[in-house]
Amino acid sequence: MKYSVFVTRDIPDEGLKILAQNDQLDVRVYEHDKKISREELLSEMPNTDILLSILTEKIDAEVMDAAKGRLKMIANYAVGFDNIDIPAAKERGIIITNAPNEKISESVAEHTIALILALAHRIVETDTFTRAGKYESWGPKLLLGTDIAGKTVGIIGTGAIGSMVVKKLHLGFGMKVVYNDIKPNEALEKEVGATFMEKDELLKVADVVSLHVPLLPATHHLISEHELSLMKPTAFIINTSRGPIIDEKALLMALQNKKIGGAGLDVYECEPLIDCDPTDTLELRTFPNVVLTPHTASATEGTRQAMSRVAAQNIVAFVGGIKPPNKLN
Repeated sequence: MKYSVFVTRDIPDEGLKILAQNDQLDVRVYEHDKKISREELLSEMPNTDILLSILTEKIDAEVMDAAKGRLKMIANYAVGFDNIDIPAAKERGIIITNAPNEKISESVAEHTIALILALAHRIVETDTFTRAGKYESWGPKLLLGTDIAGKTVGIIGTGAIGSMVVKKLHLGFGMKVVYNDIKPNEALEKEVGATFMEKDELLKVADVVSLHVPLLPATHHLISEHELSLMKPTAFIINTSRGPIIDEKALLMALQNKKIGGAGLDVYECEPLIDCDPTDTLELRTFPNVVLTPHTASATEGTRQAMSRVAAQNIVAFVGGIKPPNKLN
């Protein structure tokens, strides 16, 4: 049997080469280097057995049904899968896979730490200051930052990425580690002396709070007004997971009222909008103690190629009659 594979956006070439070498697959890639429109996606579905999707596409029952019973597999080019309606796929007998890889954990952990350091040492502020020609002489109080060595990092979610972040911070900077998860992480406790805490207690003691949980109904607005009110006024919050985990309006108010020391964000509640309400005057980009990146925590050549390979290998396994290594349902 020949399977028709539709790739919703051009991905790094290693995965595409794997697919092209398989004579069971007929691969077509969306020809434009931009997000595919909903209408175009729906129009492709009647000719699609396997969909290789990107996290920006909402793959719901409408998309699945547009395939008129032909769709057999959705291979998501992402670790997260909140863009896919898993129950709808299960109901229709459609297999779902994601694309985790150790390199992703490394890249996102490094990016998380980069955001922490950028906030602590005011890297973006000082770069802007210098480029603007404001640096006239050295001064003992010029743009003072803060050290992170010996401080306390609080990790919410200790999966592969969260665990890697705290290992690097503990071993590299001597940071104390407190964490919260659905259950204790004995391996992390043994390796870095991490202490399990309830979320509210963690927020009270941490100098840096870093979020590493999937987006689920239970984690939507996990950090809102109450949680932000518990944080130290000098503490930073970092989010490289999914935007809606933080209540953006509550974060804006906390920043405006100086309830926290700053925020490092790679993801946003109303992404790709940086602000959910572009009509108001309270915007994340206006705060000097906020560092913003455009969902690029995993954006390294090696990591994105690895994700491409994993997505392709899931598809090859499926058409070969083997359980895909990253099957979710």
